[in-house]
Amino acid sequence: MSDKRTFILAHSTARNRAMHAISHAPEGYMVTIQEPVKRRVQEEKYHAMLGDIARQVLYLGRRRSLVCWKRLLVEAFVQILRDEAKAQGKPDPFPAGEILPSIDGLRIVQVEVLTRNFTIKQASLFIEYLHAFGAESGVVWSVDREAAPEWMEEHA
Repeated sequence: MSDKRTFILAHSTARNRAMHAISHAPEGYMVTIQEPVKRRVQEEKYHAMLGDIARQVLYLGRRRSLVCWKRLLVEAFVQILRDEAKAQGKPDPFPAGEILPSIDGLRIVQVEVLTRNFTIKQASLFIEYLHAFGAESGVVWSVDREAAPEWMEEHA
C-alpha cells in the first residue's frame, strides 16, 4: 500500500475501495474524512472579484492591493462564520486562525486563515459574501454573475 491515498466518496465503488483500503491498512495508519476543498474555478472567481474590489473601492481614503483586500475581507468573512457557529453552539469552523499580541506585546499579529483550506461550501459562501460587500460598495463586476457555475447554486 502506498503512503497516501485519497478517495472521493462520490459513488458506491469509491466507498467500497476506501473501506477495502482501510481494512487492509497496516497498524498505525491514519484515516481522515473531510469535506472536499474548494475548486479552482471558485478560487479564480473570488480572485477576480477581489481584483474588482481593489480597483474600485477605497479603504481609509485610498486604494488597497488585492492582497490587502483579500486579508481584510477573509478576516471579516471568517468572523461572520465564527459568530454564526457560536450562536448555534457549533465549534469554530476556523480553529487555526487567530489574532494575537506579538511576542513583545507591541503589535497585533493575525495568524491568518488561508483560503487554500476553504471547503467548497466555505468558498461558495465567501463568493456570496463578496457579492454582498460589492453591492454595498457599488462595485461593477468584470465577471458576469449570470454565468455562475453549478457549484454556486449548490451552496447558495
